[in-house]
Amino acid sequence: MLSVKIKTVEGKDFDVWLPLWNGYQRFYGVTIPESVTTETWVRLLDPGQPMHAALAIVGDHAAGLVHAVYHRSTWTTDDDCYLQDLFVAPDARGRGIGRALIQHVCADAKGRGASRVHWLTHETNHAAMRLYNGVADRSGFVQYRKIMV
Repeated sequence: MLSVKIKTVEGKDFDVWLPLWNGYQRFYGVTIPESVTTETWVRLLDPGQPMHAALAIVGDHAAGLVHAVYHRSTWTTDDDCYLQDLFVAPDARGRGIGRALIQHVCADAKGRGASRVHWLTHETNHAAMRLYNGVADRSGFVQYRKIMV
């Protein structure tokens, strides 16, 4: 059985986190400016920020990452947790790592008193959707967005 350790990121983890973050961007065909990546890393490490990150470690190799953002909701009195980014390295997929990262976020959210965890994926990400359909309910909502920059 695969042994996966989920650990909260620390400052010393930047060099193992960055290749996964870059892989996530490649997967979705986006390029996030280096300045945003740098600020994201700073925020992930700042205990005063509502952003958190964890790595999935298999042996001595970082095989996946997850980012979560806590926020207020108009539907509940407790915070919600937005699982913003989830990525498993291509050579590590299909081995339960994505599920372990989701479970980590859900356990953390429960411990923080969040009322729910929610996330999005692209409609073409069928492999992820198979996993998500087994661990959560689809809300039926469709996302719209307007870029403001």
